[in-house]
Amino acid sequence: MRLRSGAAVAALVMLSVAGCKQDTMGTGDSGPGATAGGGSGTGSGGGAALTAAESLTVKGRAPKTGYSRERFGAAWADTDSNSCDTRDDILKRDLKQVKFTDGDCKVSYGVLESDPYSGKEVTYKRGASLVDIDHLVALSDAWQKGAKYWDASKRIALANDPLNLLAAGASANRSKGDGDTATWVPPKAYRCTYVAAQVAVKKKYGLWVTSAEKAAMVKVLSTCSKQALPTGGNPTNAPARFHAN
Repeated sequence: MRLRSGAAVAALVMLSVAGCKQDTMGTGDSGPGATAGGGSGTGSGGGAALTAAESLTVKGRAPKTGYSRERFGAAWADTDSNSCDTRDDILKRDLKQVKFTDGDCKVSYGVLESDPYSGKEVTYKRGASLVDIDHLVALSDAWQKGAKYWDASKRIALANDPLNLLAAGASANRSKGDGDTATWVPPKAYRCTYVAAQVAVKKKYGLWVTSAEKAAMVKVLSTCSKQALPTGGNPTNAPARFHAN
């Protein structure tokens, strides 16, 4: 899904595991690379991502009928009540050299030093941005795999949960569209972390997967079998003051 105090992006660390690069790009305590205890990588939670993927419920994809972005509330709602919208929270978390228009909330400039989807350096400038905030589990994919049946507060929570959000270069992100693991994955350098994050989000929110999607998740995570399962993020229900159509 395109526009897919903050901690800075940690360095991308690659460890060779069974022929796959064990990637551990941390993005703060509630980002896709975070694990139990606030760390990232293999740690004490090593292998949990593969185990979680194998435990996901398998069902067929439901129709997209009734889906709209508005079903997940207004874009970038301040569900964590820190007076900054969710998009700026993620920009602050994932970019380096961050500058603000005023105060310490509205990001005007920053550098994505290593785009997780292309490996390239991407510059963010407000109003002419080459950086998107990706929903790792696309909202339309979530709609077809359980979110259609939720109440609004849970859908709003998913749309604004830092665990499900990642700054990424716009070009590479938009090639993803609303694909799941069976239809789109990033390059190998970030693939294990990416799939582990999708598994974590689907596990946290009780979303199901298709048989093809589960097989793709297990295939990727089997090549990096010590990959930890990301944890953290926001509660799975947004505050009552938020509403969705």
